[in-house]
Amino acid sequence: MPCPPALTRPRPVRICPCVEPYRPDVSTSSANSDAVSAVIATLDTGREPDRAALRDAVRALLTALRRAAPGRSVEVRVPPYGAIQCVEGPAHTRGTPPNVVECDAVTFVLLAAGRLEWRAAVAAGRVRASGIRADLTPYLPLIGPDEGSDGDRTDGL
Repeated sequence: MPCPPALTRPRPVRICPCVEPYRPDVSTSSANSDAVSAVIATLDTGREPDRAALRDAVRALLTALRRAAPGRSVEVRVPPYGAIQCVEGPAHTRGTPPNVVECDAVTFVLLAAGRLEWRAAVAAGRVRASGIRADLTPYLPLIGPDEGSDGDRTDGL
């Protein structure tokens, strides 16, 4: 039975395609370059990084990746610390996304710092990537090879 004319159904609000949807930073400490530097320095010495510092470093690097590769066609997951959508292309809206990249936190930091190559990580099974857009090679590394250990940051990370 149709609605009476006086009781019209509410219509979904359409956002103008030129308006960027609100997406907050992954963490309030997303600009915490100290955590990134500390974790990279710890990994360079072969030790296990502090869990809280690793969490902050992953979240900062995920935020940097989202800025470097804006879009919503690839979902990057670094459990249990965070997940983002990035890379230009068709936006994913519901269900399991067609383009997914998933890896552990240490692997993600090593990739972002340029200490590990994308192809080597995928070949070794350290990164699980599915979908035609799930190659992050054009966006990695996120920081230069010496930036993680000295703290000489110029890119705002």
